Amino acid sequence: MTDLYSVLPDDVDKLVTSIGQPRYRADQLLHMLYREFPKDMSDMRQIPSEMKKALASAGYTIGSANEVHRVVSEDGQTTKLLLKLCDGTLIETVLMQYRKGNSHPRSTICVSTQVGCQMGCTFCATGQMGFERNLKAEEIVAQVLHFASVLQERKEHVTNIVFMGMGEPLANYAETIRAVRLLTHARAFGLGQRHITISTVGVMKGIDRLAEEDLQIGLAISLHAPNDELRRKLVPTAGPHSVKDLISATRIYFKKTGRRVTLEYALIEGVNDSPEIAAELATLLKGNGAHVNLIPVNPTAGGFKRPRWKRITEFEHVLRESDVNCTVRVEKGSEISAACGQLRTDVVKNL
Repeated sequence: MTDLYSVLPDDVDKLVTSIGQPRYRADQLLHMLYREFPKDMSDMRQIPSEMKKALASAGYTIGSANEVHRVVSEDGQTTKLLLKLCDGTLIETVLMQYRKGNSHPRSTICVSTQVGCQMGCTFCATGQMGFERNLKAEEIVAQVLHFASVLQERKEHVTNIVFMGMGEPLANYAETIRAVRLLTHARAFGLGQRHITISTVGVMKGIDRLAEEDLQIGLAISLHAPNDELRRKLVPTAGPHSVKDLISATRIYFKKTGRRVTLEYALIEGVNDSPEIAAELATLLKGNGAHVNLIPVNPTAGGFKRPRWKRITEFEHVLRESDVNCTVRVEKGSEISAACGQLRTDVVKNL
């Protein structure tokens, strides 16, 4: 069976005509899929029954992500879902909302691309749970559509998508890029490319390929250290010259896409948060043009601790004094284990 949410719009055109339907039915089908969020074929009321039968006979189906568990932060602005995919696989995805006054909230969906992760980052809960499998493009899209349906009921909509959930997106390259194209195609979900960011721990071949995709999406690279020795302690899969390679990759990506790269830096007490390390990082990045996103580490089973606020601001000050553009990320949802590095699906044990 082939999930209709894996089919690009141009191929939907061919599919519809191949089963004897007029071309305009393709637009109707795409509208139903990406605006009405059907759970199965029977939900597509605007599609003729003979067309639905023909699609089923041709081996097409509609997959969906069923909500198993939901938890909401105290301020109501972060929602984490445990979703069950068609084969029973469980994944976590997060909605983060930012409200200003009575204006429409910025609603960012943090999606997963793998079940578990092979990168093994020592401070990340997902990295410590091992690797089960890659997600298919339609399973990535299903996470966005599930939250889009929730937001639609509130008369709100998805404004941004970040590939920062479970897994390493560029280790599942083909399905990740197919999901991006489905989510940004004007005849599919239709989100602007500049509203999507892919985060990677540093899969160099993937970064090089991404720069050639002719996409205007954002790229975030998890750096976490200014030298290779320290970085390998935090990211065991890092190569022997990963810091130099990643800094070079930021320049190449910017040159080819015109999109500034964000360097993510998880601040860990007593590990990579000293003024000396900040100075080393400042020297490394001076004149680079990348933006540094400082992320005070979130509690996980690894025992790493978040630095005191004074220590965080001192680190930021050192970078700013060297004209390195940086911000401290405002974390959302850490109390419900929905923040960076906390996704793990442990809740399944209690269901």
